[in-house]
Amino acid sequence: MKLGFIAMSGVRAHNKELTELGLTLPGFVERNKIIASLPSLGLLTLAGMTPKDFDVTYLEVPDVEALDGLPGEFDAVAISSFSAQIKEAYHLADLYRSVGTKVILGGLHVSAVPTEALAHADSVVLGEGEPLWPTLLSDLRTGKLATVYDARNINFDLAQAPMPAFQLLDIGKYNRLTLQTQRGCPWRCDFCASSNGISPTHKLKPAEKVIAEIRRIKEIWPRPFIEFADDNSFVNKRQAKKLLRALAQEDISWFTETDVSVADDPELLNLMRESGCAQVLIGFESLSAVALNGLEQRANWKAKRLAEYQGAIARIQDHGITVNGCFILGLDGAGTNAFDDVWQFVRDSNLYEVQITVLTPFPGTPLYERLRVEGRLLREQAWELCTLFDVNFRPAHMSVTELESGFRDLAEKLYSTEFTRERREKFRRRRRSLYGSTK
Repeated sequence: MKLGFIAMSGVRAHNKELTELGLTLPGFVERNKIIASLPSLGLLTLAGMTPKDFDVTYLEVPDVEALDGLPGEFDAVAISSFSAQIKEAYHLADLYRSVGTKVILGGLHVSAVPTEALAHADSVVLGEGEPLWPTLLSDLRTGKLATVYDARNINFDLAQAPMPAFQLLDIGKYNRLTLQTQRGCPWRCDFCASSNGISPTHKLKPAEKVIAEIRRIKEIWPRPFIEFADDNSFVNKRQAKKLLRALAQEDISWFTETDVSVADDPELLNLMRESGCAQVLIGFESLSAVALNGLEQRANWKAKRLAEYQGAIARIQDHGITVNGCFILGLDGAGTNAFDDVWQFVRDSNLYEVQITVLTPFPGTPLYERLRVEGRLLREQAWELCTLFDVNFRPAHMSVTELESGFRDLAEKLYSTEFTRERREKFRRRRRSLYGSTK
């Protein structure tokens, strides 16, 4: 049986003005391009646990409109996509079904709106795919495919995580590959689709499993750059140190998302540097305590750490690790002053990299439901606007136009060639003063 794993990977700003702006400001789209070029770890994981008697192919489709016919002939396809591209994924699914191919849809978006997805699929997978994938394949073989495979109430143990099928990749297409060291996040921010949508708990993958995956990657890429596809690495500091000591023996460079608490632990920072950490992405979200208040469903952890942001950045970057600081524009507690606040903070803190996004109501999140109930969504089910750069709600303390223009103006300043060069050169000078003539 021929089985295709198809990733929709061409996320881009929907607003044409922002897209055109990105063409002249490489920094503005740099991180977005990296995300778009990453392989689908979820699909590769399912491919890795698919029996050998299936003829398996992994494909990426950045733009359905550019296709000249279907991308491959299969008996069945498993398709996954970001919300921003889900309507294109549905179109591709409909095309496959029209020629008799069985279509299986899964991922964050499908788990959030399964009824919508079922209109375009023979079957949907909800929640974590690993627990029910063997059953689904058995049903597929016998022609008894169920319409829904729901793992949302199954707490999958990452100690049983299968090896992703990295060997299916054309390694020359990527500048980094992903793997997970954990799933979920204890803070459960109301805007976060990832933690809320797939893993109901925060759980860790054994360090031995992570190292085995890295060594499998090294079989096709001897000195890889790894992105840990975690929601918040190093929440468990003891487990993190065990993993980092093992990573230090692997001769890799890596990137991850974490929180400011890593700056509290000098031993952890030393281990991160020694194990090849190049950059951490930290969601600061806002520079206003009012805007941060209530952002997390379980605690006001970030609001309590606001005064420590600059010191945390300095301690991390003084270990030779760059910080990519992320800020969300349009939060309910913030007004138009937020744009100047972010600009001034980035200048004062010497952040190496910065990422700004617009508050985005993803399907299935508490944020989406709250804005829907309050009548503040501009368009319901406008998933093509879930790009992190497009506005689809009425802000509390500014107009839609003010949010759009403020975001655009801030992007022009932050991502100008001159300011980007200035930020990065400051970091390099500081690193040279601390460590000598390092790269």
